[in-house]
Amino acid sequence: MKRVYNFSAGPGVLPEAVLQEAAAEMLDYQNNGMSVMEMSHRSAMFQKILDDAQNDLRTLMNIPSNYKVLFLQGGATTQFSMIPMNLLKNGVADYIVTGAWAKKAAKEAKKFGKINIVASSEDKNFSYIPDVSDLLLSDDADYLHMCDNNTIYGTKFKKLPNAKGHILVTDISSSILSEEIDVTKFGLLYAGAQKNVGPAGTTIVIIREDLVRTDLPENMPVMMRYDIHVEKGSMYNTPPTYGIYLCGKVFKWLLNLGGIKAIQKINEEKAALLYDYLDQSQLFKGTVEKESRSLMNVSFKTNNPEIDAKFIAQAKENNIVNIKGHRSTGGMRASMYNAMPIDGVKALVAFMEKFEKENI
Repeated sequence: MKRVYNFSAGPGVLPEAVLQEAAAEMLDYQNNGMSVMEMSHRSAMFQKILDDAQNDLRTLMNIPSNYKVLFLQGGATTQFSMIPMNLLKNGVADYIVTGAWAKKAAKEAKKFGKINIVASSEDKNFSYIPDVSDLLLSDDADYLHMCDNNTIYGTKFKKLPNAKGHILVTDISSSILSEEIDVTKFGLLYAGAQKNVGPAGTTIVIIREDLVRTDLPENMPVMMRYDIHVEKGSMYNTPPTYGIYLCGKVFKWLLNLGGIKAIQKINEEKAALLYDYLDQSQLFKGTVEKESRSLMNVSFKTNNPEIDAKFIAQAKENNIVNIKGHRSTGGMRASMYNAMPIDGVKALVAFMEKFEKENI
């Protein structure tokens, strides 16, 4: 069996070693006679899987003890509602809109309060990160929301916004565990696992304990309350057990590599390979401003949609798949998550060089 180089934006590539371990344990986990998929979430064996995953994530991200770690469901999109439902006290929040997901988050939040867009890069199709050093924030804003890495467009915040004392909330779906981050700068961080951690179906929320409110409206749906999930240890209902199990294996894989510092160095090397080629190419061009470039998602195109389509088709023939750009941007996009080996990026650049010689 030959595995392809999968540059999908999500669900994304998983470490081959993790997949092999999971395959070996599929029918019988630790001589238990059953798969993790079949295991009761109330069993001591699964509780250990959950506890280990949480502890390993805390170690990787250096999460302080006054932050709660939750493994939930519903994707990052459900957090677009849960955040305002739980954090709005004054009924006002500020949002920075740097992509489709940040825009959707703001739109959803408007159902629950007054939402102010304090910065946006939509004027140039989200091809840059706006200046966030001196934002005009609302005095009574309950929080400031941002999306750290914009998967579709390939942009990334290199400096955090000046929140001016407000609670900072961030979507880290496509950048979680890819580079070092200071959790204490945020009140809440959230991520859908399917981009850089595990399979689709698991959502990670890291929330400072003073933001876990119990004074919420009685008619608020129980599944939308952070306090309930904290109280029940992510097991108010049946959690995504197999997803958590695989996330836990990815955490151990990262720890064995040397943690976030080690994987960040690898990610920087991978990104440099592709960006350096794009900067000198006569055919391919990056689509975002250099100072806003993402480590995880690289968007690029030629000046001809037909050439783009030809490149995507021929790339697939060369075992380079899911390289097509999002429909809102066109062109190509290479998502180089932690599990993408550097050999995959080298193969992509080599194919691009060959394609350019044949098509320029």
